[in-house]
Amino acid sequence: MLNPQLAPDGRPFNIVTLKNISGTTATLMDWGATWLSLQLPLQDAKPRELLLGCQHPADYLIQRAYLGATLGRYANRIANATIEIDGKPHLLTANQRGNQLHGGPEGFDKRRWQILSHSAQQVSFQLVSADGDQGFPGELTAQVDYALTEDNRLEIRYQASVDKLCPVNLSNHAYFNLDGEGTDARQQTLQLFADQFLPVDSDGIPQDRLVDVANSGMDFRIAKTVAKDFLQDSYQQRVKGYDHAYLLRHSCHHAANPAAHLWSADGRVKMSVFTSAPALQLYSGNFLSGAINRAGGQYPNYSGIALESQFLPDSPNHANWPQRSCWIKPGQIYHSSTAYQFFSL
Repeated sequence: MLNPQLAPDGRPFNIVTLKNISGTTATLMDWGATWLSLQLPLQDAKPRELLLGCQHPADYLIQRAYLGATLGRYANRIANATIEIDGKPHLLTANQRGNQLHGGPEGFDKRRWQILSHSAQQVSFQLVSADGDQGFPGELTAQVDYALTEDNRLEIRYQASVDKLCPVNLSNHAYFNLDGEGTDARQQTLQLFADQFLPVDSDGIPQDRLVDVANSGMDFRIAKTVAKDFLQDSYQQRVKGYDHAYLLRHSCHHAANPAAHLWSADGRVKMSVFTSAPALQLYSGNFLSGAINRAGGQYPNYSGIALESQFLPDSPNHANWPQRSCWIKPGQIYHSSTAYQFFSL
């Protein structure tokens, strides 16, 4: 039985809490470079927890929902766990029905990251991934920087370098419930600044072409509750809800304009998402059941909403998609940034 105070490498988990002048706190852990908590003080009320999370650090080792974890080398799915290099198939390590999900069975969420620096409102983590790790070519060095600003933005900056050609797609898998735990996250209101999405099969593997959101339940261009059109089309029915990548408008890519807004059902909290990534994966927590919650019980399905900034899934096998390349060469630096900004209304 695992010691609840120790990680699999036999050392304690290192927990870091960032705090700004208004009392907002963000808590992070070096195991998986995981975002554990975001507590926002409400007007005339106590702070509200806006992220799903476990009771103890060791609980994160036995849940399968990737709660708050940093994902890599490649977030989301790669079909048949195969990429092509120099015209030849290159096998990766599969971990979901013959495909690779979120970097493989021992992805970056299951690693000890080194804390490079830490201050009251910033922490930086680094991880070195060896050549052949989960089947990926070359040694990769990744860094994730978290910063909590005075205007309640949790800024996440990713960078990576490689010594062999390799696809890179880093992201965070936080689940948001702006009403707090114990509520149905589908009652939150969502707006996405995206005109197209990728349909997927029942394994979450995307089809080859993007589809317009217009005239479908996949359309969030005008704000609506996640519940409004839930399971009303075959796109959702295949995966028991929303689990789809949305290609963001070009105006979003420099992180100057929002990619999404999310509002609590009680109207007291708003979150805005800014990202340089080309896509957001909307996941309605369709398979959350069994993940350990903060009280030591279990979350039911649909307890939280994930908005993961990333390349489109299976991008290494789809050079035709309208986004920049996910392949990084030696001498290049992978950069991506995402900010989640929280407002007490």
